[in-house]
Amino acid sequence: MRVTDLYASKAPVVSMEFFPPRDEAAAEKFDNIVDTLADRNPDYMSVTFGAGGSNRDGSYQTVKKLIKDKQLPTVAYIAGYGLGPDEITEVLDNYKALGVETIFVIRGDKPKDENFTPHPESFAHASDLIGFIKSRYDFTLGCAGYPEGHLECESLDKDIEYLKLKQDQGAEYVVAQYCYDNQFFFDYVDKCRAAGVTIPIIPGIMPVYTVKLTNILCKVCGATITDALQKTLDEVADKDKETVLQAGIDFAVDQCRDLLKHNPAGLHFYTMNRSKSTSAIIDRLRGENLL
Repeated sequence: MRVTDLYASKAPVVSMEFFPPRDEAAAEKFDNIVDTLADRNPDYMSVTFGAGGSNRDGSYQTVKKLIKDKQLPTVAYIAGYGLGPDEITEVLDNYKALGVETIFVIRGDKPKDENFTPHPESFAHASDLIGFIKSRYDFTLGCAGYPEGHLECESLDKDIEYLKLKQDQGAEYVVAQYCYDNQFFFDYVDKCRAAGVTIPIIPGIMPVYTVKLTNILCKVCGATITDALQKTLDEVADKDKETVLQAGIDFAVDQCRDLLKHNPAGLHFYTMNRSKSTSAIIDRLRGENLL
C-alpha cells in the first residue's frame, strides 16, 4: 500500500497512528483497540518507532501484526537518530520483507538513556535519512511538518526550508504535527506552497484524552494551548474522566469540521493507543456526511 496512491485517488484519507504496546498488559488490550478502530475503515494505520531504535523489535512486531494478522494497510515509521547505516538497512529490509511499501521518516529524538551513544555515522537530519533511503529502496516516503515550527528550529521559515529539502530528497507526503488552532495549519500550508512544497500536507488531530496528558504533550511538542482549548480544559479540570473525554471529542469534532471545509487531503488521528475518542469523532463526522 502506497499512501500517495490514496492521496491521489480520494479525499479525505483517514489515517490513524499507534505506538508499539509497552508491556504485556498493554499488548493484551491492543488487539481490541485496533479491532474497534479498524471497524471505522481507516485508509491506513501507522506505527511509530522508538528513539534511538529503542523497541524497534516492538515496532516490527506491531507492524507485522497489523499487516499479517489483521490484514490492515499499514505504514511503518523509522526514526534514524543514533542509528548507523547498517542498522537502518536491517530495519528497512525487514519491513520490505513484510510487504511494507510506505515508510514515514523522522530524525527522532535522543533517547532518555544517558548511556546511549549514537553511531558515528548516524544521520543528523531527517532529510539526510530520506536521501539515504530513496537512493537504495523503492519505498514511498513520508515526513513530518510543524505548523508552529519545530522546537529546535530557529524559525518557522527556516523549518519550512528544511521541509522543502525533505521533499527534494524524496519525501512524497507530509503529516503535520497537531495544533489546536486550525489557522496555524492553514497559514503553514500557504507558506509551504509559497516555498515550493507541492506534496500533500495532512493535518494531525490529537484529541484531549486527559487534562494532564494534554498539558504534557503540548509542552513536549511545542503545540500552543489556545484560549479556546484552555477554556475547555478549565471547564472539565475537576470533572470525571468520561466528561473530560467527551469534551475532547467535542473539541476535535469542531476542529475537524472546520478543517474539512478547506478540503484537506486527509485527517491523521493520533490515537495514543486508545479507541473511544477517535471512533466517536469519525462516527460523528460520518453521521454528518463529512467523511
